[in-house]
Formats: sequence, C-alpha cells, structure tokens
Amino acid sequence: MIADTHLPRGRRRLPEECLRRIATADLVIHAGDFSSVSAYEEIAAIGPRLAAVHGNVDEPALRERLPERELAVVEGVRIGVVHDAGPARGRLARMRRAFPGAEAVVFGHSHLPLLERDRDFQIFNPGSPTERRRASAHTMGTARVSERGIRFTLVRLS
Repeated sequence: MIADTHLPRGRRRLPEECLRRIATADLVIHAGDFSSVSAYEEIAAIGPRLAAVHGNVDEPALRERLPERELAVVEGVRIGVVHDAGPARGRLARMRRAFPGAEAVVFGHSHLPLLERDRDFQIFNPGSPTERRRASAHTMGTARVSERGIRFTLVRLS
C-alpha cells in the first residue's frame, strides 16, 4: 500500500525497496496523490492489480480516470480506499460509516503513518514513500489477509 507519491518531481523516484514490494504484491492499493497520469501509468505497469483513488493534487485527467472512493475485495476481505479521511477526531467511526461492511480503510493525505483499530475494524495510512513531510521516514505498508482478517504492517523505507 502506498499513498502521496507526488510524482514526477525533479529526480524523485519510488525507492527500490518500494518497487520490489509492489512487483511481488498480489494487489497494490494507492490512496491518492499520484500527481500525474504518467505516475499512475508507471505504477500500474509494474504488474499487480492496482486499486487506486484520486487525491487532491492529482491533475484533472487523472481525477477523471480514478474514483474518489474504491472498495477492494481480497479473499473475501473488504478494504475501503479514500485519499482524505478527514480530521483525526472521529476518523475511525467516520470511515466505518463511509464504508459499511468493510473490515478496513486505507487512506493517505497527511503523509503520516497511522494504524488505528476498534474491534473488527481498522484504518491504515501507509505514509509516503517519496515525501515524508513531518513523518520520521519514508514509508509504505503491506497487508496479509487470512481467515482471521487483515493485518497491516508499516514498512520503513528510509
């Protein structure tokens, strides 16, 4: 899972470890802010199925191509995807209401990694692999789906 890649920008590229993890995934979730159609196409060309939404800085052609919200289903587990999950206060409950029946929601926008749970529901922000802003490192996420549900892991890239 990635978000907020903001590409292209100067010589910035996705880190090699991020590219390697994307290439070996069954599904890639991008929670918005690719910035450009070319960035979207570059990530889509890596190979795995791509579930993606548009973000607030995506160019108009990409905003037309991608939905604001997506629901990905992996081995029966429903994962909502949205770029901006809104203010921290009430976010978990708000996302549960926005994606009824989902076990989890992946979001971006803040560039700050986050995992928050409430019983059978969780929200996850993988941070950014390219633009960390106030985060301590460039990050992305992985997830494993099993009979017990979905388990997110934050991956530190720098």
